Amino acid sequence: MSFHPHSVDKSSAPSKNWLGFTLAFLFAIGAFFSGLQVGQGAFPEAGQTANIFSIFSSKPVEAAPDNKPDLNEFWKVWDLLGEKFATGSSSAPLTDEDKVRGAIEGLVGSYGDPYTVYFPPKEASAFDENISGNFSGVGMEVGLREKLITVIAPLVGTPAEQAGILAGDVIVKINATSTENMNIDEAVSLIRGEKGTVVNLKIFREGEKDFLEIPVTRDTINIPTVKTEKVGDTFVIAIYSFNAIVEEQMQTALKEYIESKAKTLVIDLRGNPGGYLQSAVNIASYFLPAGKVVVQESFSDNEKDEVFRSRGPQLKEFTPQNLVVLVDNGSASASEILAGALQDHGVATILGTQTFGKGSVQELIKLDDNSSVKITVARWLTPNGTSISKAGLTPNIVISRTPENRMDEEDPQKDAAIDFLKGKKVVSETTEEETPAE
Repeated sequence: MSFHPHSVDKSSAPSKNWLGFTLAFLFAIGAFFSGLQVGQGAFPEAGQTANIFSIFSSKPVEAAPDNKPDLNEFWKVWDLLGEKFATGSSSAPLTDEDKVRGAIEGLVGSYGDPYTVYFPPKEASAFDENISGNFSGVGMEVGLREKLITVIAPLVGTPAEQAGILAGDVIVKINATSTENMNIDEAVSLIRGEKGTVVNLKIFREGEKDFLEIPVTRDTINIPTVKTEKVGDTFVIAIYSFNAIVEEQMQTALKEYIESKAKTLVIDLRGNPGGYLQSAVNIASYFLPAGKVVVQESFSDNEKDEVFRSRGPQLKEFTPQNLVVLVDNGSASASEILAGALQDHGVATILGTQTFGKGSVQELIKLDDNSSVKITVARWLTPNGTSISKAGLTPNIVISRTPENRMDEEDPQKDAAIDFLKGKKVVSETTEEETPAE
């Protein structure tokens, strides 16, 4: 997957070795790593490892400390399996290391969080390869929605988009393998692969009577970042990812906007699966007075929440009548942070459909046997305290864009945004109330 930084670069807080993964991985990214927080302080310091076997170093457990569970039942089952399990003629006996890793995987899985994952050494190595970007794929971001492998967004111009994959598609099979009970990382490992090879995806798409069979040819993925256009008196800036160069490209785009003398502005975040947290905070700063809360990170009870604020300088004073942010169910993570901040502070009208709802931060901890564990350590809240993870963001004006619209190259969402900024009445599909610009 992206490994698209769907996550966040917390270089502003080097004392915390966070890796924020904002969503599944972006399958395929030459120079990108989905949902990963990379940068100063991103990886654990030398020596920051844990021994996965240390917790099972003695047997049986005589007396559990007050704050630790009694593991006697664990060892009873361990012994029973060793004594009674009949190994099949075609399967090799499990080693103690295999069994310990299986136990750890079960423990991690018991938390029920799709982004908290244990990687045995082989999978950990593949994960590191994803982060470095040394692989090919199809160019889409996926996540878990109701325990189903779901496409967050295909990236513009990638094999996934060209093959007809849409945000919201549910991946039922990857080649011949069912995705039932599959986690995101397993899906990524099956979808990515050597450039030029084909992966066959069986897709469930809402509104379609039958499953869709879509072959996609893998390729090296180059993630687009920012695109601009002027439509009448409205300037449109589309942001496709919050990667390492988005701030520089956004500065150029905003300069074009000022020089265009356009009266109104549209920020298009549709299909943007996220990226670096700090990029979202810095871009929000162009639209908010210095000191305003952009996003809050809510940690466990043991840690104080962290607040990220606008740093300025504010480009100009924006209002919901001259600034519209476009979102859809492919807008996730850093996209939701930016849209949520502008919505809560009343400087923009949010138009489109419900966002994906990826609002968590993960820390990657390398263990001393070359395995690793990725743990959700915090959740994102908008300035008003809305949890992004629960259901995503609800637009002020709901306008949908159907697959037929996409095939016919029609864009009712962008058209509605431009009409709204012209002062025309726009009807929200949910409330059916007319929403005029003032």
